[in-house]
Amino acid sequence: MNKILLVEDDEVMPKIIERILHKEEYQIDHVVNGKEAFQKLEETQYGYDLIITDLMMPYANGFEILSKVKSRKEGKPIAVLIVSNASNEDMILEGFKLGADDFLKKPVLPGELLIRVKRLLMQYK
Repeated sequence: MNKILLVEDDEVMPKIIERILHKEEYQIDHVVNGKEAFQKLEETQYGYDLIITDLMMPYANGFEILSKVKSRKEGKPIAVLIVSNASNEDMILEGFKLGADDFLKKPVLPGELLIRVKRLLMQYK
């Protein structure tokens, strides 16, 4: 079973994403900010197959999470999908420069999210 870390501070969005992804029986851990994400990553020794993160959050933002995950030298690589309201091209490009594997603009389309998640998980097998 694939393990996904969902980092999202919005109240509604995690429920939507979890409802879409639970149909595929993914194990999803949800945290609400970057600080909790770092704690969860340490606790599990980065044992996730995919991280879905928002960009703008308290304590540590999505860029910081992305940078830390992608700059790790040890352990298996982890796919990172940014899901954000960011429409500023510079923010989107910064995400890709830091190693984001994909970007989805909110609100997400269920079918598109599912296809992109499946594709990323296949790439990182």
